[in-house]
Parts: sequence; C-alpha cells; structure tokens
Amino acid sequence: MNAALDWAEPAELYAVLGAFHARSAQYFRFSSAAEAIRFAIEDMPAAALRGMAVESGDNRYEGQQIRALYDAQDYPLERAKR
Repeated sequence: MNAALDWAEPAELYAVLGAFHARSAQYFRFSSAAEAIRFAIEDMPAAALRGMAVESGDNRYEGQQIRALYDAQDYPLERAKR
C-alpha cells in the first residue's frame, strides 16, 4: 500500500470532527507525510480517524489506511509508547 508513498514528501491532513449537527473541518500542513501520519494517530482523537484524510503528492489515505501506514514496518519516525 505505501510503496508509492514518499515519507519525506510534504503532506496535508484533513479532519472532520464532531457530531453530525456540529461538525467542524480542520486542515493541517506538514513538512513530511510521516509527520502528518504521526499527528493523525498520536495527537487527534481516535474516534476522528474515520473522518480523516492525508494527502501527499498524488496519494490520498483515509481512516484505517492512515493507521496501517503508522503501523507499517518501514514507518520512519519513532512511535509514541503505548
């Protein structure tokens, strides 16, 4: 899945948070895809993952795809202690 992902390429994170009647969209830019993925998993609420997308180059990853990238063996950054 992540063969085409360049971990060092700039990335954007889009997140829709909140209940149906009170949704708010958030947008973040990161200097690398690895940082965007780490932020999505470590700093955003876990329940928000289903409403997130990370875009880097021509690639778009959503929800559980973001989790899979964070858990990938070749993920280049140190993960938070669980």
